[in-house]
Amino acid sequence: MSALKGNMLVRSLSTSAASAQLVKPPVQVFGLEGRYASALYSAATKNKTLDAVEKELSQFQQSIKSDAKLKEFIVNPTIKRNLKSDALKAVATKINLSATTGNLLSLLAENGRLNKLEAVINAFKIMMAAHRGEITCEVITAKTLDPAQRQNLEAALKKFLKGNETVQLTAKVDPSLIGGMVVSIGDKYVDMSVASKVKKYTELISAAV
Repeated sequence: MSALKGNMLVRSLSTSAASAQLVKPPVQVFGLEGRYASALYSAATKNKTLDAVEKELSQFQQSIKSDAKLKEFIVNPTIKRNLKSDALKAVATKINLSATTGNLLSLLAENGRLNKLEAVINAFKIMMAAHRGEITCEVITAKTLDPAQRQNLEAALKKFLKGNETVQLTAKVDPSLIGGMVVSIGDKYVDMSVASKVKKYTELISAAV
């Protein structure tokens, strides 16, 4: 994101007069959602509302999932942008959202980007996790981990961390691995599955023939 575009977004989201300088998030998220989430992080940092904004957006995200009418209103492309913006401003006031969160919803509506709202919220959550020193770790195994295996794995993963960092572990099952596991720690990726080795060797043999 260019400095100019970033600062324009920050000024649009921020309620502070001193909003020209972009505060960079602890982790970069690419794409349109990353640009909005970065600007939101910067604005919320300056307004000292990071935790409040994260909580509000998580609750709003749940509301979208549970309220079919709200979801339809947000994703419906036939409703005019200014109507969506005005309606979301009214909702923000009614449920006492912080100005920063309200500004995000209004800005996305005005720019016709409400279809990206969930992606922006998820990107912001990633930034907040990094802000707290939480390292996202995904583990894919052939069979479900039992409690003892999960505990041992978490203990092993902690050795990769620094200082006060903590592991946020997500475990998934993929029977096609044939054993072993695939581990993603932050932006690091380690494949320890038998299936991947078989595939690699098969490709090498095929290439040699």
